[in-house]
Amino acid sequence: MAEQPTSIDITSLVKRHGATLAVDHVSLTVQRGEFFSLLGPSGAGKSSVLRMIAGFEAPDEGTIRIEGRSMEGVPPNRRPVNLVFQSYALFPHLTVAENVSFGPRMQGVPQGEIASRVRASLDMVKLSSKEERLPSQLSGGEQQRVALARALVNRPAVLLLDEPLSALDQQLRQEMQVELKSIQERAGCTFVCVTHHQEEALTMSDRVAVMQQGRVLQIGCPQDVYESPNSIFVARFIGVSNELRGIVRRIEGKRAVLQAQDFPGEVQILLPDGTTLHEGNVATILLRPERLRLSTSAQSLSGEQSLAGSVEKVLYSGSDRRYLVRCGERLVWNVRVPNDESGRNGLQRGDAVHVRWQISDAVVLSE
Repeated sequence: MAEQPTSIDITSLVKRHGATLAVDHVSLTVQRGEFFSLLGPSGAGKSSVLRMIAGFEAPDEGTIRIEGRSMEGVPPNRRPVNLVFQSYALFPHLTVAENVSFGPRMQGVPQGEIASRVRASLDMVKLSSKEERLPSQLSGGEQQRVALARALVNRPAVLLLDEPLSALDQQLRQEMQVELKSIQERAGCTFVCVTHHQEEALTMSDRVAVMQQGRVLQIGCPQDVYESPNSIFVARFIGVSNELRGIVRRIEGKRAVLQAQDFPGEVQILLPDGTTLHEGNVATILLRPERLRLSTSAQSLSGEQSLAGSVEKVLYSGSDRRYLVRCGERLVWNVRVPNDESGRNGLQRGDAVHVRWQISDAVVLSE
């Protein structure tokens, strides 16, 4: 099978800001036509990577190739990229159409071609009916789409987005996550997005790179990164994760006997297929809240594992209820149950329960 063509190849990229190592030997590849997100907390180095791709900062070490061409010494205006800023940076005194046509005019594109490009770009973002309006007459979501059209009209090989939805309220933000991915698919352009918002990255991206302290910890499709995190940091940063940490006392076939850190006595843990643990390993069992279920019965079904506990708190959040269940003295697990199920179980604070999960749903990390 032929390899998919790449838009961006980054090799051993390093950037120092004084004594701080902002980007620490980052290597990654972005496929052509892919929606790729750099996800991480503030200070993870993701914006520095974006600025180096754009040409606003020069790497101290490493290489960047875009569409097969080295970007060493290439200024921002000569790179086949466009950047959509967090603030949109629209010209307030120009109409939508004038904002979008600004780039091609500066590049000396013939007037007839500019008009057709502007129409195509506004059609792509579904704003062709508002080309004569000023930015102040548009909603936040519409202003964001004008900024996208203004970038796409230049026909870049790569569109760079720096926290593109951060200025929007929550409801509009969720709507624009879907719309932004649709625009990317219609444009057929490579998008590289920087965000610290986990839901945003998971919803929009074909692949996600999770960064921390200048390093890339994991790259994968959203489902793989969420369901199979390769570290405690990734598990905690991408959503909520329940953890059971301890020392492996012995292995009995597929069963690991764990001396749990926050649970009294030994806990027997049945391991998912493919897990390799050895006596003396420090191991952490990770489980997402939606993978757990609650039962008042001590009887386990085939392929299940369980811990005994009691309901400490019930939190209603519209579509579901979250149960905080205390297992032992210090271990509190978060269990999320859809309301159509939680309404039937009638569980209340203080009830004795068993937290259950499918063995195959556990992620086991050995330190």
